Amino acid sequence: MGAGGTLSARASAPTPARRHRTAPPVHPGAWWLWALALGTAATRTTNPLLLALLVTVSAYVVITRRPHTPWSRSYGAFVKLALAILLIRLLFTTVLGSPIPGTHTLLTLPEVPLPDWAQGIRLGGRVTAEGLTFALYDAMKLATLLICVGAANALANPSRLLKSLPGALYEMGVAVVVALTFAPNLIADVQRLRAARRLRGRPDRGVRGLLQVGLPVLEGALERSVALAAAMDARGYGRTARVPAPVRRTTAALTLGGLLGICAGTYGLLTAAGGTYGIPVLLAGVAAAVGGLWLGGRRTVRTRYRPDRWDARAWLVTASGAAVAALLFLAAARDPAALHPGVVPLVAPALPLWPAAAVLVGLLPAFITPAPEPVSAKEPS
Repeated sequence: MGAGGTLSARASAPTPARRHRTAPPVHPGAWWLWALALGTAATRTTNPLLLALLVTVSAYVVITRRPHTPWSRSYGAFVKLALAILLIRLLFTTVLGSPIPGTHTLLTLPEVPLPDWAQGIRLGGRVTAEGLTFALYDAMKLATLLICVGAANALANPSRLLKSLPGALYEMGVAVVVALTFAPNLIADVQRLRAARRLRGRPDRGVRGLLQVGLPVLEGALERSVALAAAMDARGYGRTARVPAPVRRTTAALTLGGLLGICAGTYGLLTAAGGTYGIPVLLAGVAAAVGGLWLGGRRTVRTRYRPDRWDARAWLVTASGAAVAALLFLAAARDPAALHPGVVPLVAPALPLWPAAAVLVGLLPAFITPAPEPVSAKEPS
């Protein structure tokens, strides 16, 4: 064929489609810090309107920014768990009573007499609106905290989060990743073996069916574990560098002291009496723990493949959650009555304006982070 034919063939050939560059996902640690900051803000109030607003903010961010993956569906499970906690707390208050005195009696249950050693506990009796309202407010705080943790589970990729662990904790990260990888395989093995037994006309339920299905599943899991251990050993897993004894002792002291400081600081933040020392002790504990993990990471010989970068968006996501927590801490100190509505006498809670506006700052990640890729999007070949 002539040169003209060659040129025309080249000109008529379709040009390859350009691949659209998507923005890199937000660091999973930023999602966890954002969610934990919202949960911390929830611990500073019992106002049901503010708690409902915190749940709405976390739900909106989850709906608009969670990826289309199996692990991102865990948010619904946390919401159901939160609703179960609300119902259980109200049930316990109805049956066991409440220490809150009340004048608005809703119903009176038959009271069971108890011995003298069970003083302070009663079964049945009067159920007041004040006691149920107090239990509802208190349970909503825990439910909101659980929903915020569920938001972090739905938004942050667990494998990427474990990959970002400090070097001193890489053994724990590998163990969790292996467990997360093997769990779906175990479920698939159980389903496959039960289907095979049904096709053969054998029982797949009851104690006998469980034993006859469980043994092959355990055998397959053991074989995969041995193969994985051999592969990890061939790749040099577990190699450590020589670290002087003073560095090891300093690492242990900093890590242990930091964890104790974090526990003491968190307790101070959650109690009214420890509000003055809670933040300094918590910051000192975090600094000591970070220093200990950094020193402990020097004994490990490892690298990361394509590590997640902590970019400006991660800082903004973290800062939005921290701003919500800090502003609610300030609101709780300046106007505690607005964040903790009373139940005796029973009054309707009011929505404080500037704390509600502070909670809305938590919506920032829904506008600055990239939207998840649609399920139907396919990579051009």
